[in-house]
Amino acid sequence: MTTRRRGFPIALERVASQATTPRTTVLRPQRPLDEAVRDARAPVPPTGTGLDSTAVRERMAARLRADGVTHAGLLQAFHVVPRHAFIDTALAAQAYEDTSLPIGHGQTISKPSVVARMIELLLQGEAARNLGQLGRVLEIGTGCGYQCALLAQLARSVVSIERIGPLFDKAREHLASLRFDRVRLIHGDGALGHAPLAPYQSIIAAAVGDTLPPAWLEQLDVGGRLVAPVQVDRRQMLVVVDRGPSGYKRVHHEEVRFVPLKSGLV
Repeated sequence: MTTRRRGFPIALERVASQATTPRTTVLRPQRPLDEAVRDARAPVPPTGTGLDSTAVRERMAARLRADGVTHAGLLQAFHVVPRHAFIDTALAAQAYEDTSLPIGHGQTISKPSVVARMIELLLQGEAARNLGQLGRVLEIGTGCGYQCALLAQLARSVVSIERIGPLFDKAREHLASLRFDRVRLIHGDGALGHAPLAPYQSIIAAAVGDTLPPAWLEQLDVGGRLVAPVQVDRRQMLVVVDRGPSGYKRVHHEEVRFVPLKSGLV
């Protein structure tokens, strides 16, 4: 189990934009924003337990375990990272429900069950198994920083890229307040990856494109694994790519729903 170290600030960068057999269940980590807002406004019965209590996170981890998540370190990460610290205080009462919530700028924080599914697939890759951790991770789409914080519990280091400036700033504040020391945040074009710190043993993306950007494949280490949504025959599919000594192996998993992958900075 990887534990969180304290005492060191996260590293921050801003970079300029550069040119350059499925299941029937559909994972919907990024629901339409109006649905997320509607659910966020729904009354939630009080539980009598403060959000800072470990009990609420224990219940979320137990629910994920019941749903089939088996990796002990991943379950511990969900137990440790306070999800309510990454969302607006007005929505905090729903922080530990298995639902996506709006984080502003037309984006949402993904459902815990979907985040867990994608990270567990990463953990099953060859490099992660050999290292006993995710190694160096490239995350495409920082959002509010919650998934990044989970990855930091399971990796040697995390490079996370966000193209929307206000979300980059929000994630920086969230992660700095919790003092994660293995994270480098970059305001940049995620479709280009981040070549200066490549190769990566694990790559994970929270946006869907018509194809996987060549930069991601090039920056994936031999033995490494990439987990991302991709458009396939008018459907979005969760795709796992493993890079071996002689090339890439690609496997399609369940149907998903993600926001579009876009280039350029906002």
